[in-house]
Amino acid sequence: MVSPMKVHILVLSALLTAFSAAQVALRPALEKTYDAWRDAINRQDATAWQRVTATHRRIEVHNLIVSQKLPFPVSVFKLPTPPPELKGLTFLDAKQNGPTATAAYFGKIDFGVGGTPTENLLVLAFVSENGQWLYDRADFVNLEALPEVRRELAAGDLKYLKEAPEAQPSGKIPAAPMEAPTAKYIAKVYVFSPGREVKVQINKISHHRFANAKEAEIVIGGAVDGLNEVQYGISKLPGGTGTEALTVRVYLLSQVKDVKPLKVFEYQVAENAVPKAFDTGTFNIDAAMVAKLMGKTK
Repeated sequence: MVSPMKVHILVLSALLTAFSAAQVALRPALEKTYDAWRDAINRQDATAWQRVTATHRRIEVHNLIVSQKLPFPVSVFKLPTPPPELKGLTFLDAKQNGPTATAAYFGKIDFGVGGTPTENLLVLAFVSENGQWLYDRADFVNLEALPEVRRELAAGDLKYLKEAPEAQPSGKIPAAPMEAPTAKYIAKVYVFSPGREVKVQINKISHHRFANAKEAEIVIGGAVDGLNEVQYGISKLPGGTGTEALTVRVYLLSQVKDVKPLKVFEYQVAENAVPKAFDTGTFNIDAAMVAKLMGKTK
């Protein structure tokens, strides 16, 4: 008769063996997907790119492109740098959490921009759809300011990798956004929010989150003729004082040379003033504003 302890050990051993086999199989599956995605980019093959790219990422890329009135899918391949190859990099780890996975690499990551690459960290993220791993995104971690981490990874110490948020698969596939139409007018939302988190939604399709930021993002779907809606929510971040100044603006961008962006919406909070926790504002695009945007009036 087999004792309960031996049964427990046998079950545990079987589970560990299955887990190890899954980990061994994970790396080649992820690398096959990345190589196919990279090949599609390099060959500018739109059909292949769509086939190996996660649905939510594919729609996000489409929306960002058409919101700038750029051609799709041609603009998919207008990357500032080519995607790096994995050959020559040191594989560190592959992790799976449900339908999501990551693979991490260390070494001289070459983006083909000239110069001598230094040793840094590259984390690739994937999602599984219909039983197939699809490419999601890549996170490049410059270790120039983290020399100790660089030394640890070079020595095979994965402590940083176990703690880095970008290396942890979330276990949940992001919801696919609504597909946006080509923008009538290109717009950007700008937020200055030291010590605060600001969430902005424009025309119920363009969603943005800014934390302790001074940056601008393209408005998905752009702006439309007539009334446009801007919703925003504001909250204090840990470490913030709640007294910082704050600015939320929306600009229209002209495609006419030398025409400066037009500020069409602004919400400002002076230092030591109390911002609204949530509010909705609007801006209107009329014929006079369109004339300015087209450079027909001053």
